[in-house]
Amino acid sequence: MDDFEERKDLVQEIILQSFSSYGRFNGDSAFSTWLYRVSLNTVFSYIKKEKRRKQAEIEYEPEIPEQPGENKEKFYSAVKRLDSIGRIAVSLHLDGYSNPEIAEITGLTDNHVAVKLHRCKQQLTSLLKP
Repeated sequence: MDDFEERKDLVQEIILQSFSSYGRFNGDSAFSTWLYRVSLNTVFSYIKKEKRRKQAEIEYEPEIPEQPGENKEKFYSAVKRLDSIGRIAVSLHLDGYSNPEIAEITGLTDNHVAVKLHRCKQQLTSLLKP
């Protein structure tokens, strides 16, 4: 969680979960232990949701924008032949995203994105040669 706003949202979620589950606190343990456990479970739930969201973004297959001066169908067909991460990286690159932004969206490292884009460009070049 690098984003300050995300952390603030998580704190609010912890407070909400603590308040809503207070009625189930039966005093078997110290209140601080119970509150710690509620907080920890809330954080774990948040992490699971983020992983699912990122996985959904990875599986998302964005539409390739039309390339000026190229045959759109041939280009689209070539991009479809890339692996799923390659398709996403190329699509995001064509949409103007930087490598660090692509890395953040896909969960890859900046270096992996750069290597992936380079390999995809090589593959597309060979696929589009007449």
